Amino acid sequence: MTRSRHVVLTLALAALLSGAASAQQDERARTLDQQLERIFKTNEYALPRFGPARWLEDGTAYTSVERAPGPDGGWDIIRYDAVTGARSVLIAGTRLAAPGGKGALSIDDYVWSDDGSRLLVFTNSQKVWRQNTRGDYWILHLKTGELKQMGAAAPPSSLMFAKFSPDATRVGYVRGNNIYVERIDDGRVTQLTTDGSEHLINGTADWVYEEEFGVRDGFRWSPDGRSLVYWQFDTTGVGIFSLINNTDTLYPVVTKIPYPKAGTANSSARVGVVSAEGGPTQWIKTEGDPRNTYLARIGWIDANTVSIQQLNRQQNRNDFLTADIKSGAVKRVFRDESKSWVDIVEEVPWVDGGKTFLWMSERDGFQHVYRVPREGGDGQLVTKFDADVTDMAGVDEKGGWLYFRASPDNAAQRYLYRSKLDGSGVPERVTPEAQPGTHRYDVAPGGKLAFHTYSQFDRPPVTDVVELPSHKVVRTLTDPSAVVAKLQPVLRPPVEFFTVDIGGGVLLDGYMLKPSNFDATRKYPVISHVYGEPAAQTVNDAWGGAGMLFHRALAEAGYIVLSVDNRGTPAPRGADWRKVVYGTVGDLSSKDQAAAIRALTARYSFLDATRIGVWGWSGGGTNTLNAMFRFPDVYQVGVSVAPVPDQTLYDTIYQERYMGVPQENIAGYKLGSAINFAEGLQGKLLVVHGSGDDNVHSQGTERLINRLIELGKPFDSMIYPNRTHSISEGPGTTLHIYKLIARYFMTNLAPGPR
Repeated sequence: MTRSRHVVLTLALAALLSGAASAQQDERARTLDQQLERIFKTNEYALPRFGPARWLEDGTAYTSVERAPGPDGGWDIIRYDAVTGARSVLIAGTRLAAPGGKGALSIDDYVWSDDGSRLLVFTNSQKVWRQNTRGDYWILHLKTGELKQMGAAAPPSSLMFAKFSPDATRVGYVRGNNIYVERIDDGRVTQLTTDGSEHLINGTADWVYEEEFGVRDGFRWSPDGRSLVYWQFDTTGVGIFSLINNTDTLYPVVTKIPYPKAGTANSSARVGVVSAEGGPTQWIKTEGDPRNTYLARIGWIDANTVSIQQLNRQQNRNDFLTADIKSGAVKRVFRDESKSWVDIVEEVPWVDGGKTFLWMSERDGFQHVYRVPREGGDGQLVTKFDADVTDMAGVDEKGGWLYFRASPDNAAQRYLYRSKLDGSGVPERVTPEAQPGTHRYDVAPGGKLAFHTYSQFDRPPVTDVVELPSHKVVRTLTDPSAVVAKLQPVLRPPVEFFTVDIGGGVLLDGYMLKPSNFDATRKYPVISHVYGEPAAQTVNDAWGGAGMLFHRALAEAGYIVLSVDNRGTPAPRGADWRKVVYGTVGDLSSKDQAAAIRALTARYSFLDATRIGVWGWSGGGTNTLNAMFRFPDVYQVGVSVAPVPDQTLYDTIYQERYMGVPQENIAGYKLGSAINFAEGLQGKLLVVHGSGDDNVHSQGTERLINRLIELGKPFDSMIYPNRTHSISEGPGTTLHIYKLIARYFMTNLAPGPR
């Protein structure tokens, strides 16, 4: 064979192989695209849902909302016996037909009066930031059948947080940042506050309290129905952030939000008590500058006493206060403090006739439950074991038990335990040993029954009713078997959980997904999914829904998909594990993540260390930037969605909780902010943001883009007009963004083994 002929044949073979590889790549892309449409467009893998359901007071029955028969039947409210399943229509949808031929009310939410005689229906709701909290309210009198609208003279969808008085004769609600009480029988309305305005907020919350403390409903009836306690926020002096909508009208529309960025002025917050008949407010006399302390929770202890959780600006101290409603005088009952940060206690159950309460604290190195006397003291340890309590699930006071969730041996899982309320003995596991995974519980009043939802990473959730403490299943409420059959080929091979040693005695938890045709003798590109901040874990032995199926689809396209929880994520591995990140968010997390990738590529020969991708959303988008900028020798391709490139641009409550106030940690904020390391970018980077993101502003992404331009760095970006932090608004948006992410990896990180 002549040399020229050999060269021709070699080139022809190379072209043939290249064409075959290109065809294989095109087929992978088509298959991936089709699977993403099944997940995000046609919802082929949608699972049956239970509820929303409400336990009734006796703890033996619950109610649920179901579509009534017939085209115009509306929604029925059904009563079920929890054990037998006996079904009865408590309220027919036809009874919820609005006057004037407007048809049956849609039920966005509902609540019973304490005596069960009346039903309050929330309908015609509209979103306020995260949730639909503004709408219309109607009351149905079960005996007479009368259906009456509350606040009928108000504009449509303008009422918020309506709730019955304890005797069910009145309803309180918020409208236009003021609180009202309306008598049900004659419709007489009493306006309790009159100073509500754009800047003065009564009975609901400012932006940052809603986002970071979950405060939306901002008032509570007293147990005797004579008074209401409420929050008031004065946003005067808070920096204004403007969101610009350029697409929905001929000229831009500007939405202005009082948004306190780290280190800047907060709203002035205070708590007051007002008579349900009207009159002056008695303001509670909490100590400290109201702009530099947080009143994170309020509640009633008895008809004359309210409770408040007050944090300092640094959030390393949480004082549980009681306050006399007549004088406004406060008493500190309990103080929880830390060298880093403390968390608020979502619910503070009272036991022993209101003489003691249950409090969660990490003060002994684990998150435990303590029983604290109302008059104060250190409290008695209830959960006596060397493990974290993740949350309280319910109280059986008559039996003397506290139910809670924990997982002493596996941070990716959750199980139900119980401890004696008097602190004697050690916790007992209630969830059967033969059910590894994640268990959620909604315990009924009295603590004898619970809604129980069980899932694993590769096992869709099933909800049933269980008896406690036997955990005997008495009724199954959901049957996912039809969807499970469709999922069988998708969930192969099963997920692999692992631990990885990154040195210094530090072990990190992770999981790995492989394609169904996996060949251990070959090398595969890697996509690492990251979050890495104190707000969430990614390594959970629980059903992950569409997000997990997206990662499954990427794996089937020829990638190894994995995720690792670095130190500082909220895993139940002790307080030191979670708090080590204090003041170093962004820096420590990215080091742990990169060390994990290095260790895994050294351990597994099938991981291609030259083809490593990373992606994440929000905090995960931030850590994607950290990965690409700080460790270009490890990561080649990244997709960063809705990141915080500069920590000084995020809100006070979240950022200062984990980093301290910027003025006191200048070096930490600089070291933790990815934008300061942008010169390290060498690989392919896609940055994605919604221009209407009120939470993580696209301002940070725009600043990052300017920095990358200044540095002469090539990169890609995508802006979704007017979409919020979820980037989900508008037809086709969710499918579009997941196809975008997949396409970027398919194009820049060739799938398949070598």
